Amino acid sequence: MSADYRPMWTKLGLNLEKHDVLLGAVGQMYTGTYLSQKHRPEGMAYFDFVISEVHGLRIQEIVAAREAGRIVVGSFCTFVPEELILALDGVSVGLCAGAEWATDAAERYVPRNTCALIKSAFGFTADKVCPYLAVSTLIVGENTCDGKKKGWERFGDLVPNLYVIDLPQKKSDEGRALLRKEYQRFAEKLVELAKQPLTVEKLKAAIQTVNAKRLAMHRLDTLRQAEPAPISGLDVLLANQVFFYDDPVRFTTSVNKICDELEARIAKGEGVAPKSAPRLVVSGCPMAVPNWKIHAIVEQAGGVVVGDESCVGARGTQGLTDGSANTLEGLLDAIVDRYLGIDCAIFSPNPTRLEHLQAIARDAKADGVLLYTLQFCTPYLMESQAFETKLETGKVPALRIDTDYSNADSGQLKTRIEAFLERVAR
Repeated sequence: MSADYRPMWTKLGLNLEKHDVLLGAVGQMYTGTYLSQKHRPEGMAYFDFVISEVHGLRIQEIVAAREAGRIVVGSFCTFVPEELILALDGVSVGLCAGAEWATDAAERYVPRNTCALIKSAFGFTADKVCPYLAVSTLIVGENTCDGKKKGWERFGDLVPNLYVIDLPQKKSDEGRALLRKEYQRFAEKLVELAKQPLTVEKLKAAIQTVNAKRLAMHRLDTLRQAEPAPISGLDVLLANQVFFYDDPVRFTTSVNKICDELEARIAKGEGVAPKSAPRLVVSGCPMAVPNWKIHAIVEQAGGVVVGDESCVGARGTQGLTDGSANTLEGLLDAIVDRYLGIDCAIFSPNPTRLEHLQAIARDAKADGVLLYTLQFCTPYLMESQAFETKLETGKVPALRIDTDYSNADSGQLKTRIEAFLERVAR
């Protein structure tokens, strides 16, 4: 970071000493993981810049937006409808929950055997090192799993502006009715905070903006499937992560520029790994910054990740919102239908998630699938065992990985992943 952001961080109430440690650790991780890669697309320089200013320039932009009277909505989940936030001239940002941080502080609020993502959110918040959270007008939780559902009760002790969206557990008529009611209630809350009406014109424009962002990622996902892979899985993971907190129009432009570059690479037969490199799809729990461990191990071992079935991946950008309706009721119905189509593990029964994963693996010409779960994340842990059996029965090699955010198991994971790559070698 070239500018001095410390006065801004002080004003936001961050713990500067601990925040410096965090930024130093993330910067070191990024340099070792990303900048050591070879044959990266030139367009990835934009995302290198984004990470270098992850708590700097972007926060400065958001602070300026809030000072201009715009609302800032921070969230942890892809079920929070960005369209509604943008339609009220709001800023939508993802919150910090991708690293093992302040475990002792977090365990004052949640049990030790809590999923790493939930514990991470508590650690970042309790230690006051997440500027995105500090600048948010509203912090949105969502009742996906039981851990989050009960966790919000304690999280509300840490933040003054928590709002919780209830979510259905089944993709049924009753489930849709619940989600419709919750999104209507959320829209009313945003209108109250923004002090402006929600209009058809603004909601249609917001839907178009978010759809354009998703389409850019769909394009990137299609191009990464080429043989040889024209971009590393690590770089696509980074784009998926930045998706949640960058300016949406700027993000879309930057991704499309990379896609233009990849099309030229594909035409020349250029890739970031040999055509013989084992191709893997990673499926399961979301991976927020700076959770790059699994992709790094795979690609440093000679494989290449060619698909991500995750909320921070194809599941998060899955489907577009139909913006053709000319009434607020019709547009809200379209938003509900789009988000109810997300193949999250919270739903039961849940056959479409496996179908989506199988389609990604097929389209990406994958040699195998890594089923990635965070320890104590019950929905994905329960599904991973069944998914492994069904994938193997369908002649798709699969490996289950149960881990957390620490590097304590990196050696063991490296050994297991290397053995899996040998098994699926071309």
